[in-house]
Amino acid sequence: MQIKVECYSGYRGEETPLNIWFGSSRVEVKEILDRWLAPDHRYFKILGDDNAVYIIRHDVTAWNWELTHYTQGT
Repeated sequence: MQIKVECYSGYRGEETPLNIWFGSSRVEVKEILDRWLAPDHRYFKILGDDNAVYIIRHDVTAWNWELTHYTQGT
């Protein structure tokens, strides 16, 4: 699923997700639980302000974001 992600760009130019947009609905990133690199993607496991856990990935070649996993919050 294609998503829009607003990011903070740190002093090294690495982007850190702040908000995820699903159409007109926004989820604020409360915490980054994990992050890892693959050859062509950067992954983030995040906790949203809705208490759901999301895994999103950034395609560094195409420069787009995708939702790869979602676990509903309690």
